[in-house]
Amino acid sequence: MAEAKAKSRPAKAADPDPGFDWRRIAYFVHLSRALDTLEETELVPQRKILYQFSARGHDMAQVMLGSLLTHRRDAACGYYRSRPLLLALGVPPVEALGSNMGRAGGYSDGRDIGVVFNYPNPNGCPALPMCGGVGAQYTPTAGWAQAITYHRDVLGDEGYRGAIAVVLGGDASCATNGFWSALTIATTQQLPMLFYVEDNQYGISVPSTYQTPGGDIAANLSSFNNLEILSGDGTDPVEAARLLTEAVAYVRGGKGPALLRLTVPRLEGHSFQDTQTYKSEDFVRSEWARDPLPKLKAHLVGLGLDEAEWGSIAADAEAAVAAAREEAEARPVAAPESVTSHVFYDGEMQAFGGQWTRGYGAPRSTETPRPEGQRINMVTAIRRTLEQELEANPRMLLFGEDIGPKGGVHAVTLGLQDKFGIARVFDTSLSEEGIIGRAVGMALAGLMPVPEIQFRKYAEPALEQINDCGTMRWRTNNRFAAPMVLRMPVGFFKCGDPWHSQTNEVQFVHNPGWLVAAPSNAEDAVGLLRSALRGNDPIVFFEHRAMLDDVWARRPWPGDDYVLPFGRAKKTREGDAITIVTWGAMVPRCEAAAKDVSADVIDLRTLMPWDKEMVLESVRRTRRCLIVHEDLRTGGFGAEIAAVVADEAFLDLDAPVARVTMPDIPSPHNPTLLDWAVPSVAVIRAKIDELVGF
Repeated sequence: MAEAKAKSRPAKAADPDPGFDWRRIAYFVHLSRALDTLEETELVPQRKILYQFSARGHDMAQVMLGSLLTHRRDAACGYYRSRPLLLALGVPPVEALGSNMGRAGGYSDGRDIGVVFNYPNPNGCPALPMCGGVGAQYTPTAGWAQAITYHRDVLGDEGYRGAIAVVLGGDASCATNGFWSALTIATTQQLPMLFYVEDNQYGISVPSTYQTPGGDIAANLSSFNNLEILSGDGTDPVEAARLLTEAVAYVRGGKGPALLRLTVPRLEGHSFQDTQTYKSEDFVRSEWARDPLPKLKAHLVGLGLDEAEWGSIAADAEAAVAAAREEAEARPVAAPESVTSHVFYDGEMQAFGGQWTRGYGAPRSTETPRPEGQRINMVTAIRRTLEQELEANPRMLLFGEDIGPKGGVHAVTLGLQDKFGIARVFDTSLSEEGIIGRAVGMALAGLMPVPEIQFRKYAEPALEQINDCGTMRWRTNNRFAAPMVLRMPVGFFKCGDPWHSQTNEVQFVHNPGWLVAAPSNAEDAVGLLRSALRGNDPIVFFEHRAMLDDVWARRPWPGDDYVLPFGRAKKTREGDAITIVTWGAMVPRCEAAAKDVSADVIDLRTLMPWDKEMVLESVRRTRRCLIVHEDLRTGGFGAEIAAVVADEAFLDLDAPVARVTMPDIPSPHNPTLLDWAVPSVAVIRAKIDELVGF
């Protein structure tokens, strides 16, 4: 493996034809400046725009980069100062301006701040949905880069050859987990990914030396293996052109990832409200002395452009912005009641992302189980379902920590890598943010990723990516979606502990846009998993550790075509004295506790959505409700069920709505302590008797 070598070379003499349309570049730089000026001098003071981030100083090099993204399967993901790139990719000024004003249409129909861009771009390189979190753009871009290689090498689509994924970030973002995770993914997999770092020496008010030792990420990474590094002045047209061309050509040539650091001035504050009092007057003057716009003008004059034509380009840009303003201000605000649409797939296909937008059609299915053979455990049921769907769907791939040769710490994926190969079933680096962020990029590229988080507690570092994925359809107003199936073992198993035995399902129910499955047995696991893998939403699929090989959870194979729709609960016992609502490992305990009681025991099976209708029908008939779950009491999902029952069936109740849960403590390790903390059959039965006798 060749080690990277930092390159920071002096500029060469001006090339009359360096591969750039310099007049077009000048137009888009003027367009970006005119938009910034309009917003800063009029629209923000008039409170027609509430968030404004100037791109002055960053603009020229971004426009040049955008002009190089010409492959149909390229993709770029930026951050809040990336509007010049968007303009160069073809975003109409009215969309950029109208989105910043929160008007109907645009990037999000007014749902998201206008500096968080997205652009499906049917004619070329899309701008993947940006996020408000610093550094959150890196790992989804790595996922797109890996999807390029998957489409090309596994699916045999030559249309992806030469495509690249480009991520933009400021120097401060190089301190984030997302940056380092994406860097690891790209370099270990030799992905066609370009890291484009705009170094303006500040993260809001914090100097870059607080983010990176010495304030130069390119120098610090000079010995990083499998990474081509280039560094230079992003305000010099000739040097920036050379470095951009070299970096893009390197990645397009299949040589692996590259990092290009360009130094640029931030000519305005971090945002409009930032007065930059933390900068000295001398430093601010030095920044303006490096303004790329006069340097661009001087370069074009050297290529034969006269003053009149320069003025004409500026006038054209200002006229375009004036027209965009008139059209944007004529746009209405979206109807307030429309804001609840597009949280989930509702039958209207998203414009971009997911396997369904790339021609996927689900095989035939049935909602009626047809049991066959001997009872099998949940491990076998899940593995067999994954195997069948991998065979049927070449877009599907599995990945996570230890899921390859080891077959997962719970043996769920045992043998799948041997059968389907390392490109489709593979281990990842130890970064949960990288696992989920990579899955987001793959999903956007039309694949069906099935990432695994090894234990529920390990999901914490990935929560930003989980949240961003779930909200994507809503915040882009159905322009983008990233469907995936996130498999996650939860709960106790023989013993407990604070790190491997957490449930906390409510965390994911509370993340908008995620469906949540919590099967208690092999049959339901098959139906829900197959439904999820053929769906069009991001789905959390909980695999309770105690039930994976539990005798009670074993069921006959329900058939190769069986699917179970989400939101459909099941009564595992029926009666009329009390309704017991539960899921996961508590289902058999509730059954045992109610064995000689006339009780409806309802296994919810999915928590988002949950079968409110079945629960309410049962409660209105039995007039009593007990909710049992393994999670903590305070803020647990049982509280939501109890609130709904109280809201909608209060007058039907003959006893208070009750809950049996874990106390508000982490899961204890010693089995004796665990048995005391987790709802037991005896404790559940005592509460049943109390309510029935109320």
